[in-house]
Amino acid sequence: MTAAYPPFSELPDEQRVVVTGLGAICPVGNDVPSAWAALVDGRSGVGRITKFDAAPFAVDIGAEVRDFHPEEVIPGKQLRRMTRPAQYAVVAAQEAVADAGLQIDASNAAEVGVIFGSAGGGYGLILEQQRIFQERGARRVTPFLISHMLPDASSGHIAIMLGAQGPNLSPGSACSTGTSAVGEAMETIRRGDAKAIICGGTDEPLLPVLMAGFQALRGIADDPDPTKACKPFDANRNGFVVGEGAAALVLESLASARARDARCYAEVVGYGSSNDAHDMEAPHESARGPALAMGMALRKSGLPVEEIDYINAHGTGTPLNDRVETAAIKVVFGEHAYTLAVSSTKSMVGHLMGGAGALEAMAAVKAVHEGVLPPTINYETPDPDCDLDYVPNVARRTEVRAALSNSVGLGGHNATVIFRRMEE
Repeated sequence: MTAAYPPFSELPDEQRVVVTGLGAICPVGNDVPSAWAALVDGRSGVGRITKFDAAPFAVDIGAEVRDFHPEEVIPGKQLRRMTRPAQYAVVAAQEAVADAGLQIDASNAAEVGVIFGSAGGGYGLILEQQRIFQERGARRVTPFLISHMLPDASSGHIAIMLGAQGPNLSPGSACSTGTSAVGEAMETIRRGDAKAIICGGTDEPLLPVLMAGFQALRGIADDPDPTKACKPFDANRNGFVVGEGAAALVLESLASARARDARCYAEVVGYGSSNDAHDMEAPHESARGPALAMGMALRKSGLPVEEIDYINAHGTGTPLNDRVETAAIKVVFGEHAYTLAVSSTKSMVGHLMGGAGALEAMAAVKAVHEGVLPPTINYETPDPDCDLDYVPNVARRTEVRAALSNSVGLGGHNATVIFRRMEE
């Protein structure tokens, strides 16, 4: 399989894609500076669930967004019509656009797009309106149900709030959604359909019925100390922690960024997507799916495997997923797998589902830009099947020439994006 276009180094500036803005709402911070500082410090955002009565559940651990005040940036009328994941998305997107210094007006609105996804959309609104329907009848169901419950509501709200009239879509690939959004944004700019894209992912899976479903899958982590519940790649790992939130990135053509004299955090040089074609829940033991996505991203980038210094892993903390992802890294990178660093920020923020890949892409971009690798916390007991360098417990300052971010989703979806350090 070959790429449809040359490696990034041979592309004109109009087709090279850079990251100029970042935004985040997550369990360890409601903006990028605070979230990144927490990730570098190894601070956990996992605790006892407070959003609802978790007493009936076998496990009452989650990673909640706290002290979130969307009314500070979203006008009241719009705010009342937005679901929680849409609020997370809009606030993160506004931060990213401000960080990029991107002004959207009549002169460029058609050249700015939005690619923002969610694994499921407005779960909370659907559940609330179902209750109203059952208790009060059909006439009391809100007229905003249909337009606001959909997974594309977040991308629509972002476009409306910011005036972005360019390409707009909402990818849905379960836990790979955020990564898919970043990759598709890169592709959209490379083919000339936009000069800038606001991309990312959002989700609000911390709801009672969804927690019941996750626990039925027997994949939820438990520990007497909630902050130690998620322990990716550790021999004693026993599951993932459900998290919530959103992250946004502004991707822009290098030509556009240079014309604005914008700061470039990193260059987006590769994107790969695949499916295990095996099972709706479990990855294939051969690791073929993640390996295909990573291999595709590398081929498109034109980078030799030895230039990848860091992987922000999917790293959920479930026994099978971590073992398969480790195996996939070995398949793709060979001996270099033992030289590069791998870490899972999910150990601190839990699994944001549709928002996970976007937040992890943000962390990979910051790692490249800052030269700091966030750690995998709660790593205590090595697993013979997971024998790579997982940056255990303490962040590491080091040069990062290029970083890869992985996502693996229910339904067999896999996605990978690669970021490279900007060189003046």
